[in-house]
Amino acid sequence: MGAKRPSGSSDRGNSPPGFDYRRCMTDGVGTDTSTPTRFQVEVRGTVQGVGFRPFVYLLAGELGLDGWVRNVDGRVEIQVDGPRARLDEFVVRLRSDAPPVARVETIGVAHLPATPAPANSGFVILESASDTPGGQRWFPPDIAVCDNCAAEMLDPDDRRHRYPFINCTNCGPRATIIDDLPYDRRYTVMRAFPLCQACRREYEDPTDRRFHAEPIACPDCGPQLAYRPSADANIQFTAESALAAAIADLASGRIVAVKGLGGYQLACDATDEDAVRRLRERKHRWAKPLAVMTPDLAAAEDLAHVSDPELELVTSSARPIVLMEAKAGSHLAAAVCAGNPRVGLFLPYTPMHHLLVGGFGRPVVLTSGNLSDEPIAIDDSDALLRLGQIADSFLTNNRQIRARYDDSVTRVVRGSRAIIRRARGYAPTPMALPFPAREPLLATGAHLKHTFALALGDRAWIGPHTGDLEDAATHDAFTWNLNHLARLQALEPVVVAHDLHPGYLSTQYAVANFSQEQRIGIQHHHAHVAACAAEHGLRDEVIGVAFDGIGLGDDATLWGGEILIADLLDYSRFARFGLAPMPGGDAAVRKPYRMALGYLFGAEGPNAGEAGLSAQVRDQASPFLDGLDPREVEIVRTQVARGLNAPLTSSAGRLFDAASSLLGLCDVAAFEAQAAIELETAADQRESGELPWELRRCDGLWVYDPRPTLAALITGRADSINIGALAARFHNTVIAVTTALCLEARKERGLNTVCLSGGVLQNQWLAARLPASLEGEGFEVYMGEEIPVNDGGISYGQAAIAAARLQGR
Repeated sequence: MGAKRPSGSSDRGNSPPGFDYRRCMTDGVGTDTSTPTRFQVEVRGTVQGVGFRPFVYLLAGELGLDGWVRNVDGRVEIQVDGPRARLDEFVVRLRSDAPPVARVETIGVAHLPATPAPANSGFVILESASDTPGGQRWFPPDIAVCDNCAAEMLDPDDRRHRYPFINCTNCGPRATIIDDLPYDRRYTVMRAFPLCQACRREYEDPTDRRFHAEPIACPDCGPQLAYRPSADANIQFTAESALAAAIADLASGRIVAVKGLGGYQLACDATDEDAVRRLRERKHRWAKPLAVMTPDLAAAEDLAHVSDPELELVTSSARPIVLMEAKAGSHLAAAVCAGNPRVGLFLPYTPMHHLLVGGFGRPVVLTSGNLSDEPIAIDDSDALLRLGQIADSFLTNNRQIRARYDDSVTRVVRGSRAIIRRARGYAPTPMALPFPAREPLLATGAHLKHTFALALGDRAWIGPHTGDLEDAATHDAFTWNLNHLARLQALEPVVVAHDLHPGYLSTQYAVANFSQEQRIGIQHHHAHVAACAAEHGLRDEVIGVAFDGIGLGDDATLWGGEILIADLLDYSRFARFGLAPMPGGDAAVRKPYRMALGYLFGAEGPNAGEAGLSAQVRDQASPFLDGLDPREVEIVRTQVARGLNAPLTSSAGRLFDAASSLLGLCDVAAFEAQAAIELETAADQRESGELPWELRRCDGLWVYDPRPTLAALITGRADSINIGALAARFHNTVIAVTTALCLEARKERGLNTVCLSGGVLQNQWLAARLPASLEGEGFEVYMGEEIPVNDGGISYGQAAIAAARLQGR
């Protein structure tokens, strides 16, 4: 789907200004490829903590080259001597043969004067160094346990047999244990575990798979498991006995708090209906689906239809949660998915998970260790305090978690990976910026599904998913992660990009910590479109479709169903969805029936004084109205008529909420977007029809008038038309409307590129069928893949816009 490389780009990454990779291979020493030569090589990217130095050591040895390699801050420096032809091959293979989890972004090569040093003097690995006060410093995300380590862990003859912290240079914790760069053991939490002689030999042997594997450990010198039967009990078991006790608890229906890689998790038997319901009640997560970890791939395939792209995703080194189509009649407890046709599955990604879930032998609910809307617990004492009322017991360990990383959530859309929650396994891998940030930059993100981004030069480092910035606890988690990542990057922001909404805690952080001259306010939906455009390297104007819940517009009204004409510098509003009041403000988000009443009584009409649906249609809405408290209906009617705490919005998300409620699917939402999810779930996949819709001009904008669409839903329900057919037609109508508006934009502005973003695009029906509709009209269509389309992508969009604007400052 449109993920084309921008012109002028190369798979060699973004090289330093004035650097020509091809020229460095042929220039400066004549044409005699046997002439002894010396290269100074600098490799940037994810090249620390991934076995890059031992790879360089072995490659140099294979080619008979002399010299050295070392880590410097977040890059690798190499000095290498030998015949020119072999040096050329060496540089090419630094990229082509790099370790599997390495990500080589740039290779810079400089020629040094030849020296009289004797040939075959050897190649060595030097001590790491630090010489960069600020700039681009790379380090890898956490990496799922590799096949070699998993096999050793299950080998009774191996000294790490059943050791839950086994790792090597190709796998293990990275981002969650780092204190500082360069990435050396002394700068990680593993410095608390002095190496035994056997581990020391492996760590210092360049030919060993564990050479400079900074988290290296074994049962004699490394971290250990511990088990508490309750939050207020002392540790009762350690090591293998702790694991056995936790497995026994799962089998008996107890809820176990498990200390994972980037935070605590809550586990229970996913086939035990009572256990799952108790977990929901204690966690206050009433309806949102729960993630399930299976012992292996075969067990996952028993629970879901796993396509080839989903198979590749669920077995990748990131090991994310993957949303897949659930199989009917599986042995999962019904409360796991709570009626959702998709199930979030993932495979064990740490040795401890392999031993725990594999030893249990059945699927395990494994969800974030928190109360709903709180940050996940990472500190042991905090976990005992906050999770003590949820978990019956605790499986913990004595390795500290330095940074909070929740599990990533992904899905496959039209055959490609799409990240929904960017966290463990992906963050903080940087993303390219189409316009380099000329000054150190912080983007504070949005309010819901919060992330932040730090940027300098041509890269933005996106922090892990924080959650919703609803209170002091999540705000503290945000600032802690921000300070930690800024320290690792040695980056002190001097410019901050933030949302326009003054009530967002992320905006308040920007205002409190930066002067007015340092702040760049960025409209919410412009950031959505920019995130998509920047991910795909687009600099020119695009048609931006931004469909979400609500975001503050530049006219101080609440936007959310927008067609923008935008580039990375600015935007103009081309079209919008028709306005409707939100009775009670945020109460209308939690209670979709209020949003339905808002449209029923106050939807924007074509002329002044015209609002709401016709009296005839309201009469036909009796199945909906009869289910509500008549006193509240009258209160809402009065609110709408008088404009009392009923702000107007053009939100696509709120329109989906209203449709869901009018069809009797969801009147009260237990979690964000529940009404829209239930509307999509109800939709008949075979239905291709549409509902009536209308476009008109208002104040220079195209406006989609949803009143005919909603009226058709009401009359259709009154006429006993199948709810599944009506729900499907509503989705098809939104697709038809959006396509028509994009056609008008092409006609008026001559643009043919469309960027789709906003949380509503998490709807699988829209995500698959809207691009197809647009492509059928000849549009070039892009949608977020590496960057979430929801508010988790806002910080990256803010960073891209701010970097572009700084170019002209």
